[in-house]
Amino acid sequence: MKKSLINTLGPGLLFAGAAIGVSHLVQATRAGADYGLGLLWAIILVHFFKYPFFRFGPQYASATGESLLDGYKKLGKPYLILYVFVNSITMFTIQAAVTIVTAGLASQLFGVTTNLTYWSYILLVFTVLILYFGKYSFLDKFIKYIILFLTISTLVAVGIALAKNNTTYAIDQVLPTNTFEISFLIAFLGWMPAPLDISIWHSLWSVEKNKSSSNPISSKKSILDFNIGYLGTLFLGICFILLGTLVMFNTGQTFSSNGGKFAIQLINLYTENLGDYSKVIISIAAFTTMFSTTITTLDASPRAMEKSAALFNYKKLNYWFWLIFLCFGTVIILTFFKSNMLTLVKIATIFSFLTTPVFAFLNFRLITSKYTPKEHQPNFLLKIISILGFIFLLLFSIWYIKDCFTIN
Repeated sequence: MKKSLINTLGPGLLFAGAAIGVSHLVQATRAGADYGLGLLWAIILVHFFKYPFFRFGPQYASATGESLLDGYKKLGKPYLILYVFVNSITMFTIQAAVTIVTAGLASQLFGVTTNLTYWSYILLVFTVLILYFGKYSFLDKFIKYIILFLTISTLVAVGIALAKNNTTYAIDQVLPTNTFEISFLIAFLGWMPAPLDISIWHSLWSVEKNKSSSNPISSKKSILDFNIGYLGTLFLGICFILLGTLVMFNTGQTFSSNGGKFAIQLINLYTENLGDYSKVIISIAAFTTMFSTTITTLDASPRAMEKSAALFNYKKLNYWFWLIFLCFGTVIILTFFKSNMLTLVKIATIFSFLTTPVFAFLNFRLITSKYTPKEHQPNFLLKIISILGFIFLLLFSIWYIKDCFTIN
């Protein structure tokens, strides 16, 4: 039974690998550094309200054997066109953001060169080779070890921080009020635990997992796999807020927007507060966090674009076409934005959050439509949470847009 469960796990852990990245290492750590434990409410609330919409990806896939993209086309071609439009805008920015952060951490962990452009090239080539030779089956197995290693190294880092810290922190929760604070909150929520279009990636991975399995994976096991990955993202998100609080809160230091300087600053802050022996642990935890995101996003976006193209009968635009296209676009973006990493991250996260209500609506409409068998549709409680979640996401988006146009 245990072996069967381990074999079932895959898409949920790939989801976790894609989600646990910039949102955790950069945004959650900054939340702890700037607000202490004051934004715990935000990370818990956004996980709660996004939960149904992420879950509907594997739920629809296990019920129908199709991805969400197939479902979007059934709802109407304009919905599929909308996804392609949004993904075309965000996929290069997301890949560039995660790659530059990973490159900065790799330069600190492995040395060789401090040139982040060169490190970005190395990482992109390395991940392409993994995907070329290993394909989905290797990625499915590889990510299990990555997530296990990431969890252990992060827990060790939190344990060291707790042991070295004697300060008592208030748990009073904070609601940002000015434009700068609201922008950070929206950016924090935008990629926490991940952009909502990752539900589409999850559905594609679920379909691919079923293809590579000798026996079809039941809906119950598929949801369990998702729940394990999803709870993991919440747990590690809280861990990174704790790390930011224990190591950086009230230090008076600000983060650089340069990828290399940010990586040096992050690791040095941990080392100064936790001791030199913690440098390797922190470096490995941080690098593992970002590398898991780099490889999963590099696989997922081309997979989604290949499927979208096929649904529009452009079958020649296959996975490898989109993979090379994504790598090329990422290199172009890094040439212009490598010295302004946090701005790049902010743009991507805010755009992701503002498009979240759209994908939330589409996922809910599809899972409750005639295209999903009745026995696989969400129950009454999950429908209520979905409606409340949609209102929550929509109101936060309106709040941010209103604040942007408010003249102080």
